[in-house]
Amino acid sequence: MTAYDDSNIFARMMRGEIPAIKVHEDDAAMVIMDIMPESKGHCLIIPKAPSRNILDASDETLAVTIPIVAKIARAAKKAFNADGVQVIQFNEGAAGQTVYHLHFHVIPVYDGVARKKHAAGEVDQETLKSHAAAIKGALA
Repeated sequence: MTAYDDSNIFARMMRGEIPAIKVHEDDAAMVIMDIMPESKGHCLIIPKAPSRNILDASDETLAVTIPIVAKIARAAKKAFNADGVQVIQFNEGAAGQTVYHLHFHVIPVYDGVARKKHAAGEVDQETLKSHAAAIKGALA
């Protein structure tokens, strides 16, 4: 198995080397807005423990991360009055993984509204900050 590379963009964000619009952060994970969202409220849950993906993550990392994923999914659905929420996680390039640090996508979905294609374009920072504030409000 390929070794974890701590120069990946998410590791750098957690070290404060690259800015991120944070929704939540604790000892276990950081939650940020996806800068190229597929829908309003698309965010990422990034465990702080170093692992490339679910295939090499420890059971302990997964045990503390999944409740955060669920909490954020509920908050995003509430914040944006979504009809549902997709939780997506990719493992290795063949499965679509592009950043090799374990992370989970939380994507609010709406009946009759097609999602944007991922990486189709960045959304402006002010919009993402307002989306982060909405999710934070729903967490309160």
